Amino acid sequence: MKRDITVLLDACVLIPMPLADTLLRLAAGPRLYLPKWSDQIMVEVSRTLEENFGLSPQKAIYRESEIRRHFPEAWVDGYENLIPAMTNHPKDRHVLAAAARAGVKVIVTYNLKDFPPSSLAPYSITAQGPSAFLKNLYNMAPSVVMQTLDTQAAAIGQSMTFLLSRLRINVPAFVAMIEETLTEASIQQMTDKSAARHPKYLSKLR
Repeated sequence: MKRDITVLLDACVLIPMPLADTLLRLAAGPRLYLPKWSDQIMVEVSRTLEENFGLSPQKAIYRESEIRRHFPEAWVDGYENLIPAMTNHPKDRHVLAAAARAGVKVIVTYNLKDFPPSSLAPYSITAQGPSAFLKNLYNMAPSVVMQTLDTQAAAIGQSMTFLLSRLRINVPAFVAMIEETLTEASIQQMTDKSAARHPKYLSKLR
């Protein structure tokens, strides 16, 4: 996966607050991909946040307005006439139509079964779950992803451990990879410190 790849984010990955925050921060700067969505997707996001998570209409409107302010180029228009030609699950045909209209390469969604390869192939699109997508971004630019997570944790006044505990609910495989990376880094750091304190002893062990 290359930087600045165009990616459509389905409503289901924009609803969980910590996950949406991570995804949007990685699209903001340093930008790792170009996000896309439609009015219909955003309506679903706001409706779900209000009906299932108790977000007030005012807060839902404010959230969407902030997303629109930061990502004005992300909205996809003029896809409605493509919907009848889509062959994926009927409830998500508007998502694939928007993706096809925008020329995206990846749809990030939890509903992978609703986007079979046979429906995506004519448009050279693949579907990925959010964990797989975030892992791909990390493999492409690990330092950017780690710095973004550090910044996200600081923005909510919490530790990296707390942030990862929240993200684990929605993207467990991604969090497991990050935790493994942090553990390896900690072990290496401890080894480096030991080497600095006992250089002659460690040299005999090599």
